[in-house]
Amino acid sequence: MSFAWLKRYMPRSLYGRAALILILPVVTLQLVVSVVFIQRHFEGVTEQMSRSVALELGYLFGEMQGRPTQAQALSAVRDIAQNLRFEVSHVSEDMVPKTTQRRWFDFSGIVVERELHERLSELRVVAMPDDRRIFTYVDTANGPVRVGFDRRRVSASNPHQLLVNMLVFGILMTVIAYIYLRNQLRPITRLGRVAEAFGRGQTLPYSASGAVEVRAAGNAFLAMRARIERQIEQRTMMLSGVSHDLRTPLTRLKLGLSMLDDEDREPLERDVEDMRQLLDEFLNFASGNWEGEQKPCDPVILTEAVVNDAVRSGTQVKMVLGQAGDPVMLNALSIRRALENLIGNAVRYGNNAQVSLRRTERTVIFQVEDDGPGLAEEQYGAAVKPFVRLDPSRNQNSGTGVGLGLAITNDIARAHGGTLRFSKSKSLGGLSAEIVIST
Repeated sequence: MSFAWLKRYMPRSLYGRAALILILPVVTLQLVVSVVFIQRHFEGVTEQMSRSVALELGYLFGEMQGRPTQAQALSAVRDIAQNLRFEVSHVSEDMVPKTTQRRWFDFSGIVVERELHERLSELRVVAMPDDRRIFTYVDTANGPVRVGFDRRRVSASNPHQLLVNMLVFGILMTVIAYIYLRNQLRPITRLGRVAEAFGRGQTLPYSASGAVEVRAAGNAFLAMRARIERQIEQRTMMLSGVSHDLRTPLTRLKLGLSMLDDEDREPLERDVEDMRQLLDEFLNFASGNWEGEQKPCDPVILTEAVVNDAVRSGTQVKMVLGQAGDPVMLNALSIRRALENLIGNAVRYGNNAQVSLRRTERTVIFQVEDDGPGLAEEQYGAAVKPFVRLDPSRNQNSGTGVGLGLAITNDIARAHGGTLRFSKSKSLGGLSAEIVIST
């Protein structure tokens, strides 16, 4: 039997599911106990007590029969009524209620009325105006008679106390258990928040706490984060040394080439400059220097600034949409670089590019479209791999590059907890690249 349909109605958060696991058994137990109490104890006891009172009333009414006058009938049963704790009095016809008098929430009164009518044929009406007294109206040969007695003789006193106590203490213990459960779940949610921040390039302070298993997971995360940070630091130091070592011979080559004739010098200098640019691009990709501190930033202003700078440099690009909203936590420099990579990629393989910024409830989407040849869907995954050049669909001779632009952009999106995705441009017909960042 599949319960997949039930998942839609289940809470998604850990707190919600824990609360459901805690509260559902308590509520179920209270409902079962309440039903058993009402059916077995409350209703059963009321039936037994009502039968006993019905027998006493039957005996009382039997003694009243056959008396010539009502005064004689009342006098004959005065001592009996006193011993049985009944209040017997003659009433006029207009004082007899037309129907049963009972409050709507008096469920035990239903049982009392039913038992008295079943066992007393001469009973006319039962009146239960409150929790203290019951009045029965009986037809006799000398006119109607009212018999009153204590309500406690036919139903248990304060029968709701058990239900009230059970409900109050059930709620109290549930609240206490939920507070304790929340304290146990708090380290898990804190660990998840710190791990998510680390995935976005932020290092938040964290110390392992909670149960033994949660502490073990927290310590494992701290050890993993420390190893990753040491690896990044060592890689950065190594690449800094490589950068210094490679720039020195390139500088010597430029100095040596400056002594050659112009005809021989210019192509060699262009090759050296290309080598320097490729080296800078590779070092920036390997060092991951875009994983800086994220601060509140207006994505519309940032996007407009990138587009305006590109237009001033002669790039055929325009901004077509920018949805305003609250500031977003971004590394402005890295997002700027990612947009510049996408715009440069768009105009390298196409003639025109357009940039747009859209917002949803949980995401900010930077979109760059071009009118170039685009990419086939099976090439989307390979496009973000380092050093991959998609020659069949892109014109390699249209520009220089080592094949790291989209890889860097993809890593920048991941550093912000987002992703880089591709599709066919609906407006220009070329490639559409979107940086989707969760807010």
